[in-house]
Amino acid sequence: MKTFIRRMMRSRPAKAAIASSVRNTVAVVRWLGLERASRIAVRVTRLIAPFVPESKLALTNLRAAFPEKSDAELKAILAGVWAGLGRTAVEYVFLDQLAEFDPHRPGEGRVDVVGIEYFDSLRDDGKPAIIFSAHLANWEILAVAAARFGLPVISLFRAPRNSQLAQDLMSERERLMGRLVASGRGATFEVGAALDRGEHLGMLTDQHHTHGPRVPFFGRPVSANPLVARLARHYDCPVHGARSIRLPDGRLRVELTPPIDLPRDAEGLIDVDAGTATVMSVIEGWVREHPEQWLWLHNRWR
Repeated sequence: MKTFIRRMMRSRPAKAAIASSVRNTVAVVRWLGLERASRIAVRVTRLIAPFVPESKLALTNLRAAFPEKSDAELKAILAGVWAGLGRTAVEYVFLDQLAEFDPHRPGEGRVDVVGIEYFDSLRDDGKPAIIFSAHLANWEILAVAAARFGLPVISLFRAPRNSQLAQDLMSERERLMGRLVASGRGATFEVGAALDRGEHLGMLTDQHHTHGPRVPFFGRPVSANPLVARLARHYDCPVHGARSIRLPDGRLRVELTPPIDLPRDAEGLIDVDAGTATVMSVIEGWVREHPEQWLWLHNRWR
């Protein structure tokens, strides 16, 4: 029965119906406006959260990561996770409005930027670079910010299985973010060609990677994505971290770190395993600072 349902959902009529429903929902969200739609989304996500299995997984993750915190504190963090997820879903619809900010005039618009000098340097040095990020606050705004600086970034992303939705998503996001490459077969060649041209790679690197090295994350081993360290080793190029932070007034802050010094081996080349551990330690520091803004719903420890 489950196999039959999966096949039905993958059929052309089912995909068309799903795409139509999503487009109608987007139209309603736009009609509501960013503020009102965000308030509704927060209420809805917090209402359904207790009935979603991922909430139990998230609490398990939080208890292991923060054994010193009480259950009340952990549940407050989880409530913040769901609220942030609701806001982020709505903000996808309004990325064009979020993109209307001047990076050199902080306090105006919905986005502030920290590390402007690094954006400017990356844009003007004519060299390749890698920028890693994590599922914190609204992670989509990072590529939007890079585009506002005129910084060419090729971004890896996971395309929806629904081809009609994927087309909608690609056209809108590329208009605001620059070039996107769907992760999967062939992506490595496109990324390599872009770095050969002196362009920049942006990628999320905080989720499970089946064949990655085992490195510590909140005191427990995880299988981490080694692509940042591998590419940095091959191209000997700068590596920066980028994150977004949701501010109390509903605005967002984008932060770009200085170049991160990754460990090297006896030959003077970047050590992939140790470099991957360094990347994960940076992300852990970000999550510890704002735990309610990270996606604890993911089965990170397997």
